[in-house]
Amino acid sequence: MQKLLNDFSVPAVFAGFITFLVGISVSAVLVIQAAQTLGANTEQITSWFWALGLAIGLSGLLLSWKFKYPVATSWSTAGLALILATGSGYNLNEAIGAFLVCGLLTAILGFSGVFQKVLSYIPQSLTSAMLAGVLLKFGIALFASMQNEWAFILSLLVAYILSKRFWPRYSIVITVIAGIAMCPIFLNFSMPSIDFGMAKPVWVTPEFSSSAILGLALPLFVINMASQYLPGLAMIKSYGYNPHVNHLIGWTGMAQALLAPFGSYSVNIAAISAAISLDDQVHPDPQKRYIAGMSCGFFYILMGIFAATLTSFLMSFPAIFITALAGIALLGTISHNIAIAFHEVSDREAALLTFLFSASGIQFFGIGSAFWGLIFGFAVHLILKLRK
Repeated sequence: MQKLLNDFSVPAVFAGFITFLVGISVSAVLVIQAAQTLGANTEQITSWFWALGLAIGLSGLLLSWKFKYPVATSWSTAGLALILATGSGYNLNEAIGAFLVCGLLTAILGFSGVFQKVLSYIPQSLTSAMLAGVLLKFGIALFASMQNEWAFILSLLVAYILSKRFWPRYSIVITVIAGIAMCPIFLNFSMPSIDFGMAKPVWVTPEFSSSAILGLALPLFVINMASQYLPGLAMIKSYGYNPHVNHLIGWTGMAQALLAPFGSYSVNIAAISAAISLDDQVHPDPQKRYIAGMSCGFFYILMGIFAATLTSFLMSFPAIFITALAGIALLGTISHNIAIAFHEVSDREAALLTFLFSASGIQFFGIGSAFWGLIFGFAVHLILKLRK
């Protein structure tokens, strides 16, 4: 407890909050739509948020505390897209059974150590190029949004740059506060009234059918590995930490399996939003940034307890606010990964192709460009290495 108090910092808590905010803001509405596709009622949808909040929050909080580096956890947006595309073919009980099987498969793969062995063969220049490519759209979106809301974006950038110059450790904190203060001035926004209400878990008995396991559980498992764990673990590694791959995958998979009957369809290592908790803006000492991972987990737990209330409150902020905040928060991470990706002259060609492929945003078989960009870049890396 004394170490926690000594390592605690306001910027780390803010970084955890922004990580949480970015993690849910993009796809909270999709969670509702996915649950409805499977036939869930209002109480069951609230239970989904309760289960996701507790499973994601507890795993992120405890893993960050245990290993002393930020372990940001999240649900899978790509997984939601899969459920929306195929979920109408299954009833809710079959889908819950598929979520349970997916969680168990993830836990088995993690604790067995298979995934860690695969990662050891991939050069860091390629994983950093993949991450930079995936994150590039957030940086571009920040400036593209100036087309319609130039006054708000420019004011936010001024707040960020000035705070980065004079109070670099608190730059994100100051930017968030400035953004909230400027929302009513530049945007059509007013603070909503808050009506607190506790969420209630609803048990749905799992049913196991071969069609749901083959058509939903296995594709969800593959998508989570490719679009969440692979870039998420690479993100942690790019900041100099040595991620405990077996434990991170194993325990998040177990958390998903345990709370699947209440609606926990996926619990993963965060990919894009995790960068916000890892950057040096969190704390100049890398050994004290784990507080950001713990606080991110804490906010997910709060979301679970006050599921409908907190989610609707956060979603009331204009989309441009979330877009701008994510873009600014990820600027340091984009530059950090570009520097690593192109540092080694011999790897630059493969890294460039990985970067461009990952930035393209294309999808094949429901799996995003991050995975395919890395596969393509790795193939190029092997060919060029063989040539030499």
